[in-house]
Amino acid sequence: MTFIVADNCVKCKHTDCVEVCPVDCFYEGPNFLVIHPDECIDCALCEPECPVDAIFSEDEVPEGQEVYVELNAELAEVWPNITEKKDPPADHAEWDGVENKLQYLER
Repeated sequence: MTFIVADNCVKCKHTDCVEVCPVDCFYEGPNFLVIHPDECIDCALCEPECPVDAIFSEDEVPEGQEVYVELNAELAEVWPNITEKKDPPADHAEWDGVENKLQYLER
């Protein structure tokens, strides 16, 4: 079992979750974070830290967002590791709660 980052992180990209991860399994893209499924130890520390509720246990991914399970695995292999909190994008508040943001994910 692993945790995954889903739709609401796109263009919000808060990094509060990164600071609490004991195994540094977060990876950073231009406007999204992912969790490496082979590194995640299922500790659940990151989930409550996400201010936009974009982190889910793999078996609790919201309906219609299942594509993010594979995206987390794929992008964690190519994006750089992130271990320290950074400021979110300047327009993050405008994107919180916007649905179906997959089309805005930058690779």
